[in-house]
Amino acid sequence: MIPKDPVMLLSYMNMKLRDNYSSLEALFDDLDVSPNEQKEILDRLNSLGYTYNPETNQFN
Repeated sequence: MIPKDPVMLLSYMNMKLRDNYSSLEALFDDLDVSPNEQKEILDRLNSLGYTYNPETNQFN
C-alpha cells in the first residue's frame, strides 16, 4: 500500500527506489500504478517541493 501522507510517501518512494528499483518507471510498473495514480503521487511530492531526479534515482 502506497502511503497517502506526502511526508510518508516521500520516505516510502525513496526507500523503494534505493532498495529495489533502478528507475521510477520500473517502480510504477512493478507496483501496477495507473497513470492517474502516478500523477497523484507526483503532485503530492511536488507539493513538498520534491521532484524525481533520474540521475540519483530519488526524489530531492
